[in-house]
Amino acid sequence: MNLALHSGWLGALEAGAIAFAIGLLAYLLSHVIARALRWPEGHAIGWAAFAGVAIGGGIDLWHLFSLFFVNPGSPARVQLALAGINDPGGLGMRVVMEIVGACSGALVGWMAFESRRADDAPPP
Repeated sequence: MNLALHSGWLGALEAGAIAFAIGLLAYLLSHVIARALRWPEGHAIGWAAFAGVAIGGGIDLWHLFSLFFVNPGSPARVQLALAGINDPGGLGMRVVMEIVGACSGALVGWMAFESRRADDAPPP
């Protein structure tokens, strides 16, 4: 996400909450697609988690990945790389919270659909 969120823990929690919502919506969409294509439910959860992480944390993941290729001997390049990041000090924390948020959003969506399906089933 390339949003101007707060820095530190508050920004990481905001990014995680946004990724949670994206993961939940991704599960709803992948659940519909999986039912139409008759996929197992695990595929819907997996694709929703992947899409949630890619959409919710994509730009922060890219910044974290691209920082490994910056030449530390060139201060100008380091400054240029850090200039495009909203909170360079909390980037790792934001990425972790986005991954956890997206995956937990997909799982909460799955649990909501599974509990509803179990309630609709006739008693044995």
